[in-house]
Amino acid sequence: MKIAIGNDHSALEMKREIKAYLEEKGHEVINFGTDTEESCDYPMYGEKVGRAVVAKEADLGILICGTGVGISLSANKVKGVRAVVCSEPYSAKLSKMHNNTNILAFGARVVGIELAKMIVDEWLNAEFEGGRHQRRVDMLMDIETR
Repeated sequence: MKIAIGNDHSALEMKREIKAYLEEKGHEVINFGTDTEESCDYPMYGEKVGRAVVAKEADLGILICGTGVGISLSANKVKGVRAVVCSEPYSAKLSKMHNNTNILAFGARVVGIELAKMIVDEWLNAEFEGGRHQRRVDMLMDIETR
């Protein structure tokens, strides 16, 4: 699977560790994040990953900033993105099963690396259930056209 990853300066080390973790599992990771600790603006990285996912340059995206909130908000401004912020594995799993999320975000200042790996695993291993959930995802996506 091809995964786009993005981060700001607060999440540089976690991005490196998650990228290596994903590559060890056989995923191709495209880095859209910063590679320096110099202060930067997270919205540009959320947008880059969002656009890559929507354009099918990547199958899914992962975003990391201090809390995961700001960077996910910027990704969610891109039409077609369903980004979720998760601080634990259960919500990550259900976000994919019920909401067909295509971008996962979390905070480097909120979760440790081992918990982040568990969150990533649950999200990547979950499958969208469709059915009644598809109707609701369609409703969410319809909001973008109004």
